[in-house]
Amino acid sequence: MEITIHQLLPGAREARGIAVIIDVFRAYSVESYAFAQGMKRIYPVGDMEEAYRLKQQHPDYLLCGEREGRKQAGCDFGNSPLEIIQHDLTGRTMVHTTSAGTQGLENATNADLLLAGSLVNAAATAEYIRRQDPQHVSLVCMGLACRRPTDEDTCCAEYLRALLLGQPYDREAAIQRMRQGDGQRFFIPADQAFAPKEDFDLCTQFDRFPFALPVRYDSDGRKYIEKVEVL
Repeated sequence: MEITIHQLLPGAREARGIAVIIDVFRAYSVESYAFAQGMKRIYPVGDMEEAYRLKQQHPDYLLCGEREGRKQAGCDFGNSPLEIIQHDLTGRTMVHTTSAGTQGLENATNADLLLAGSLVNAAATAEYIRRQDPQHVSLVCMGLACRRPTDEDTCCAEYLRALLLGQPYDREAAIQRMRQGDGQRFFIPADQAFAPKEDFDLCTQFDRFPFALPVRYDSDGRKYIEKVEVL
């Protein structure tokens, strides 16, 4: 198995084989917590206006959207796991648009199979990949709004690579690296309304969930994400 790590939108466009689009802070952590709360299906959308249109066409869908980390007008949720875990989402469908993670799924057009990945479902993602027995795995770190690489996404890619290769990985050192680096933004007092400190802990709980998040296509050819239990 050949494993490569890629960064940002150029990395998404380079991805081939099985591609894991990684967004730890916070898109795919949010989706993992949403599925744990009973969510049935999530439609990841890159464009905010497209997300609004989809919501208008399906008023029963929930809408989760952020830009620059902040909840957008008309959305039911921002992009916070803390917000998500306070709701029973059993059987619901959600449209999700973000500055980084969902952009990666839109741009990884050369991959054979797409997965949404974060630290909270990393072990399950690795197991799902192993069962596919791929020749190539692309681990794509979406970074901060697709503008620059971030510690948390790179740590997740390195952890996934270690899992796939059966190598050790120092989780505690990674948490410290994230806390002292890009995770600092969750500890700014003025930003607690949209970037609460609890989100840092929720996003850095390694292997909390036993499911992977593969991308499927509905009858209209639209991407959606579903939960597949593997552990």
